Amino acid sequence: MESNKDEALKCLAIAQRRRDTGDLAAARRFCQKSLALFATPEARKFQDLIDADSSSESSSSAGSASSTGPSASSAEAHPSASGARQRHTPSASEPGIKSNGGAGAQKKRDYTPEQAAVVKRVRTCKVTEYYEILAVKKDCEEAEIKKAYRKLALSLHPDKNGAPGADEAFKLVSKAFQVLSDPQKRAAFDQHGSDPESRFSGMSSASARGPPGFSGATFNGGFDGEMSPEDLFNMFFGGGMSGASFGGGPVFSASFGPGGFRTTRMRTNMPQQERREAEPRSMLVQLLPIILLFAFSLLNVLPGLFGTGPTPDPRFAFSPSARYNVERHTGQLGVKYHVNGAEFSGHPIAAELARSENKPGPELRRFEKTVEQLYTQDLYGQCQRGLDRKSSRRDAEIGVFGLGTDWDKVKRIEEERVESCERLKEMGLLKL
Repeated sequence: MESNKDEALKCLAIAQRRRDTGDLAAARRFCQKSLALFATPEARKFQDLIDADSSSESSSSAGSASSTGPSASSAEAHPSASGARQRHTPSASEPGIKSNGGAGAQKKRDYTPEQAAVVKRVRTCKVTEYYEILAVKKDCEEAEIKKAYRKLALSLHPDKNGAPGADEAFKLVSKAFQVLSDPQKRAAFDQHGSDPESRFSGMSSASARGPPGFSGATFNGGFDGEMSPEDLFNMFFGGGMSGASFGGGPVFSASFGPGGFRTTRMRTNMPQQERREAEPRSMLVQLLPIILLFAFSLLNVLPGLFGTGPTPDPRFAFSPSARYNVERHTGQLGVKYHVNGAEFSGHPIAAELARSENKPGPELRRFEKTVEQLYTQDLYGQCQRGLDRKSSRRDAEIGVFGLGTDWDKVKRIEEERVESCERLKEMGLLKL
């Protein structure tokens, strides 16, 4: 699939680094992973190079074995005191070794006495003695557990340690780290002293939400159903398909084996208490804009809910009638207007006049200013319409070229007065 191309290129890069260090077995394994994810021409060429290197190495090792066979067996029987790496030479009767020459012999795995001692120490521990397997104290910190796993994993990895039982020791170390690096599993182990996963017999080791450190993996009490030790090693040291070191962001891994395709996801361990405290804070931050908007809206509505609105101005007219039976004049321009007596006497303006002994107060001045504005606007409209009518009559009388025009009539039209314009002149609002 095209989506797996990036991961395939990562595996190919790891395989090239392993080949440069002389680890052809690991290089072949990562090259095969790359081809399984996405077959590229570079991966096929690199696989041919690995096959060529393996064939040349096997032919050279076969020639050296025929010439130095007795000395090799002697070196195995008498290990040197300097700790040099030994070659474990199996006999022809051992399974997996063909008896018809060195061409079919499998590659020998090296190990040092120190590596053999580490394997022996780990295998002497019980399966559930996780602290003893990692050689840490029961009250140690998580950083010490990671440090101990890093040291043991590098020493016991099957690609680096060929001592008998190294594979089993490597699995025990990986199992111990999986339990002790997860706070929930570690607490269960400290309380019961047994494998926290075996008690669920096929169910997930934590609950429906999964463990905080390894979500997405199914724990069935063994390594076949959960994250394999090799995947854990690759995630911790940045190998495999993870592409990141342990403890970073989300890490994804995949493996191919007899069980088919399996994916494992691992994210940074975070204490349960910190996650529970962070969730309400993040929810409050998300809801904060809505809360502020609601608060501002409520502040705008509160005055109207608990207070009385402004009293509307009294109704009025510019001509008297049975309803508007009380005549009044504005204080500034002397505009005559009429109000309803009963309504005006019950208005706060009347109460203001009574308190000030009929002297205009601020409310009355504001009201009369509104009256004057409406009155002057109406006068301006009437004046403009009257002037337009005069202009139209004058133009009609003159005609196009002024031939046969009664100029006396034109003069009388021009001298006609427009009452609304004259009123505006009297008020000092219009100058012609």
